[in-house]
Amino acid sequence: MSKKIQVEIPPAPDMSAEAAAYAAGRCRVCGIDEAGRGPLAGPVVAAAVVLPMGYELPGLNDSKKLTAKKREALYELLMADDTVLKCVAEASVQEIDELNILRATHLAMARAAQGISPAVDFCLIDGLAVPGFPLPSQNLVKGDARCLSIAAASVLAKVTRDRYMTQLARQFPQYGFDRHAGYGTKAHLDAIRKYGVTLHHRRSFAPVAQMELPLGL
Repeated sequence: MSKKIQVEIPPAPDMSAEAAAYAAGRCRVCGIDEAGRGPLAGPVVAAAVVLPMGYELPGLNDSKKLTAKKREALYELLMADDTVLKCVAEASVQEIDELNILRATHLAMARAAQGISPAVDFCLIDGLAVPGFPLPSQNLVKGDARCLSIAAASVLAKVTRDRYMTQLARQFPQYGFDRHAGYGTKAHLDAIRKYGVTLHHRRSFAPVAQMELPLGL
């Protein structure tokens, strides 16, 4: 029986992965993460971030480990810092339904990475490998907890998407998008049954498709 590989997770994300890439001759390294693969509604959002070596931002971590208030504060600091290169991009609900969620996620990631200027030449991507990614890349499982630039990307992607879903809730208050961000909670599923689906719902996702309800506005 082969031994299980233990993945070392540092107490907080650091820049070891970025330093290794630069030591290997890379010139501009970004971290990439996404938000919104699982929900039944809304786009999938990806962010790419290049941090200057030695960058410090107290409290910066995997967005899932942070409160909404802390994520918002970190988002504002990252966006206001001109030494941090960043780009946030998305794949629409229509693209998710046409391509499938995995390919749409990869598309959003590629758009984010290619949207950074000056251009990056290496990407550290959270999660599993992305076949055919348009830039040289390396995947990092649990990268948002290990790699500082991926953690930064996770915050930008999550806050951007949450803000979008909050805006959507103002247009469709009966669905509660600001409370569940489009995830398949009981309240969300009950609302779909009562009010039907909207153009912002992912009809390729089984819980939506199986209801066979007319398309809303």
